[in-house]
Amino acid sequence: MPNSAGAAAESAAQQYLERRGLSLLTRNFRTRGGEIDLVMRHNGALVFVEVRQRTYARYGGAAASVTPVKQQRIRRTALMFLQQNPCYRHMPCRFDVIAYSSALADTDPDWFVNAF
Repeated sequence: MPNSAGAAAESAAQQYLERRGLSLLTRNFRTRGGEIDLVMRHNGALVFVEVRQRTYARYGGAAASVTPVKQQRIRRTALMFLQQNPCYRHMPCRFDVIAYSSALADTDPDWFVNAF
């Protein structure tokens, strides 16, 4: 999320998840093939978090924007994270989605644990 609204949504999502016991490892992990917004730890698991924000639900809303193609890109990027950070390879992994359905990222999002 390169724009300021996207960065605000990522910050709000990070704070939301930290209040629920997750701890941040890194933000905006990028490779040539993709990006993961937040990489966090939770109860011994490595959590790759995609943060989505949509002002209008005309095309299905924020959660629906995490298409199968986007999911595959996130999975490949997660594999690159594990290759570059072998100390986390032993941990179980999951993919969560934080979805904001309004322009304001200060509202509680929908949190999809093990979204895909």
